[in-house]
Amino acid sequence: MATPNLPHGQSVEPVMRRIPEGWFSMGYASGRDDEKPAHRVWVDAFELAAYQTTNADYACFLESTRHPKLLTWDDPNFHHPQQPVVSVSWFDAVAYCEWMSRMSGQMYRLPTEAEWERAARGGAENLLYPWGNCEPEEVPNYSQRWKTGPEPVRLFSPNSYGLFNLGDNVHEWCSDWYDAAYYAVSPERNPQGPSAGTRRASRGGSWRHHIKVTRTAARSSIPPEFKYADYGFRIAGSL
Repeated sequence: MATPNLPHGQSVEPVMRRIPEGWFSMGYASGRDDEKPAHRVWVDAFELAAYQTTNADYACFLESTRHPKLLTWDDPNFHHPQQPVVSVSWFDAVAYCEWMSRMSGQMYRLPTEAEWERAARGGAENLLYPWGNCEPEEVPNYSQRWKTGPEPVRLFSPNSYGLFNLGDNVHEWCSDWYDAAYYAVSPERNPQGPSAGTRRASRGGSWRHHIKVTRTAARSSIPPEFKYADYGFRIAGSL
């Protein structure tokens, strides 16, 4: 994919949504073992990007930094400018956040798992998915979507916080190390995940899975150096 015709080093800041502070129920008592126990968590107000980071966004980063191109960068299934960028490692995603912070003067980072789940719930409690409790197959046009890769961002309606594609399209890297038993020891306020580990946490659904949409409480993880064609990210900011 060609790099956008922008002056060298120019950045395009993301569209951010303010997520209010508050308590919410994190996890799911009837879910997988790593979603238990469901527990009350307080998250301070923060910002989260309305969209998953796109190829157009990432192209500006590549042009500015000469960061290595991604494995799928020239694959026609993945190079639409408004598709989420994929095949990024956790380190690539962090490097992008650091670059955006330098270019904008704002502090950008990856969200924590708690922040991601707080945002995905949209202020509602006890709903399985960002839109409610209907099954993924009941989502409009479900059988026609995600045939050969992720779809362009913001094609369908956002949640109540103005966030698109939460729960679908690509897995989104989080800042936390992953620990399946972390919820049993998680602090009540602003949990950051365990202090060490071998895998980084991720959230959201995947175009590549048999079931394309993931429950809001569902957790996933892979080693931070891995680069998969259904892994992307969206950025967060502290207030």
